[in-house]
Amino acid sequence: MSFQDQIIQGIPSALPPKKLRNPAISHAPKRKDILSPEEKKLALSNALRYFPKEWHRELAAEFWEELKSYGRIYMYRFMPDYKMYARPISEYPAKSKQAAAIMLMIQNNLDPEVAQHPEELITYGGNGAVFQNWAQYLLTMNYLAEMSDEQTLHMYSGHPMGLFPSSPEAPRVIVTNGMMIPNYSKPDDWERFNALGVTQYGQMTAGSYMYIGPQGIVHGTTITVMNAFRKKLGSGQSFKGKLFLTAGLGGMSGAQPKAGNIAGCVTVCAEVNPAAARKRFEQGWVDELIEDLDQLVARVKRAKEAEEVLSIAFLGNVVDVWERFDQENIFIELGSDQTSLHNPWAGGYYPAGLTFEESNQLMANDPVAFKEKVQASLRRQAAAINRHAAKGTYFFDYGNAFLLEASRAGAEVMAENGIDFRYPSYVQDILGPLCFDYGFGPFRWVCTSGKAEDLRKTDQIAAYVLKEIMEYAPTSISQQMQDNITWIQEAEKNKLVVGSQARILYADAEGRSKIAAAFNQAISSGEISAPIVLGRDHHDVSGTDSPYRETSNIYDGSRFTADMAIHNVIGDSFRGATWVSIHNGGGVGWGEVINGGFGLVLDGSQEAERRLKSMLFYDVNNGIARRAWARNTGSMEAIRREMDRTPGLKVTVPELVDVGIFENLIH
Repeated sequence: MSFQDQIIQGIPSALPPKKLRNPAISHAPKRKDILSPEEKKLALSNALRYFPKEWHRELAAEFWEELKSYGRIYMYRFMPDYKMYARPISEYPAKSKQAAAIMLMIQNNLDPEVAQHPEELITYGGNGAVFQNWAQYLLTMNYLAEMSDEQTLHMYSGHPMGLFPSSPEAPRVIVTNGMMIPNYSKPDDWERFNALGVTQYGQMTAGSYMYIGPQGIVHGTTITVMNAFRKKLGSGQSFKGKLFLTAGLGGMSGAQPKAGNIAGCVTVCAEVNPAAARKRFEQGWVDELIEDLDQLVARVKRAKEAEEVLSIAFLGNVVDVWERFDQENIFIELGSDQTSLHNPWAGGYYPAGLTFEESNQLMANDPVAFKEKVQASLRRQAAAINRHAAKGTYFFDYGNAFLLEASRAGAEVMAENGIDFRYPSYVQDILGPLCFDYGFGPFRWVCTSGKAEDLRKTDQIAAYVLKEIMEYAPTSISQQMQDNITWIQEAEKNKLVVGSQARILYADAEGRSKIAAAFNQAISSGEISAPIVLGRDHHDVSGTDSPYRETSNIYDGSRFTADMAIHNVIGDSFRGATWVSIHNGGGVGWGEVINGGFGLVLDGSQEAERRLKSMLFYDVNNGIARRAWARNTGSMEAIRREMDRTPGLKVTVPELVDVGIFENLIH
């Protein structure tokens, strides 16, 4: 059967032969055995309901083996035979151009060059899933192939509930992931209900079909690292020979060494998974791969002395690196960690003292002992970081719940007041006050033609638009404007494309709308040969309520509320988004964050221009308004500028309070 015929078929009419996992690619670790015998029967029943009754006996035995072996039912037998990658939009069998664009984005998220554990349908973060199983993928692609522009597909945590009549103005797809009743949103709840096959962890852009490979986090990491060095060294100082130590090369964290090279420093990124470290080395995202700690010490000393721009993947545990660099008195200017500590007990963090294989075995066979090892390792890591900080290292939490889990492990990471962490979140110190408060966030696009020349044209258009805006931009945002102009001018040279022909930069509402409008005009005129999909990371101004990351610099007491993310998705949905998504969980963990995203297809039409202006404006300014109400200085400036230039916008702004009036009032 052709690719198109297989898509249209959905669940095959004849039972396909059994398939084995590919041993040459990375696989998700075995999940916790958490279901009771009765719940295991329920999990099997839930899986079998996708298939004809005459297949049930054979599939039941097979799915039972998967559940026992991996802790989940992935339905490997139903993995498609065709190659998984983002094809040009014209190759998808679809009645709706918007639906075809979504099909492209789904396949890009599952491309083995992009996805962390592609055969388990996990894009990044150890558990960030596009679907729970392969039946859901087959059904979803089938629905998208047959849907019209007057239908909407509703996705319940990977499960396609079905096509419902709607209207051309409605989103084509509505996605929810992990939306639990609040009292059922603890880590073990995810293990249980995901094993049952009734919910999933969509991470941020994985379950939203908007991941563009590590390029997205390369840009955000580059912006973060440059501004962190400026904070540490002062503006105008060279970063050459300065050391950035971090951990994690799987999924999004794999972008760190590439970002370090673009920023111009020495980067050491530790990774315990040999497959992940070698994948990034082979892809050219890291310059050197070192497996011996003595060799690492010698190489870093040479690099610092020679002021090299260099990235090193160390195949080993970062705890050993922190401790050894302390003993060797190697000064670390910048330190962080980007292991998946939102998922600490199921492969997100590997403890010091155990090999990768030993950890995986202990994780599956004795989860209590594994948790003890993880927490002991976190205490060791925090202690070593504290020693480096005493020497002058600037350490920041990279929003991966490192400080949160370290504090729960009893590590010395709390401030003297016993309430706050002694180290800031990178949002508190960097992205919050410098970017999010002014509306700057990770705006991205995908050229659905698959042509590099179309992407090159979008780079040129975006650079031109940003330079025009730069001419009259206030000084408060001039550094961010210049950083992003430099980024987009050098993007092709830095070879950032993995998977789809995609790009990212940080822009505010004005920048996003003007860039998008210019793209739409270029499609209309034929300069760009096919539609463009617009999106963003959920890690943005408005999309996410996350008290330890995206909203960690909101100090009015509202950082634990989630009204902003919910309003963001609802507001985008009726202002023109092609698809919208809302998730429980994300980069900091299940039950710790609510985050939303969107996709918007530009096809060169006047209708697309109307939608982009309405939706992109709200998508950013919803968050600026909320941050301004929290009394964030940059946001108050930004929202006043926006009200001055936008008729119809009227936002509630705060009256600032002199707290001295409380001095003799409250005892």
